[in-house]
Amino acid sequence: MKIEFDQYTCTGMFQCVHEWEWFEKNLKSGKADLRGAVEGEENIFSMEVPEGQEFEAEMAARVCPVDAIKLYGNDGERIV
Repeated sequence: MKIEFDQYTCTGMFQCVHEWEWFEKNLKSGKADLRGAVEGEENIFSMEVPEGQEFEAEMAARVCPVDAIKLYGNDGERIV
């Protein structure tokens, strides 16, 4: 499972931070950070979801009020 986070779209509501420990508040930028993620395109960060963390990652994606978080299954199909 892969997670993709668009930091540009993030509005800093930090709901993802409360759902999944891999998201952290960045008070300097006013946006969340996805720990361990690699920046591909500008402001687009992605990483493989660690085993056993799938539910929490999905909840973080579902609670984002601006849809800045996308989740993809192992087949590449978008889940959230």
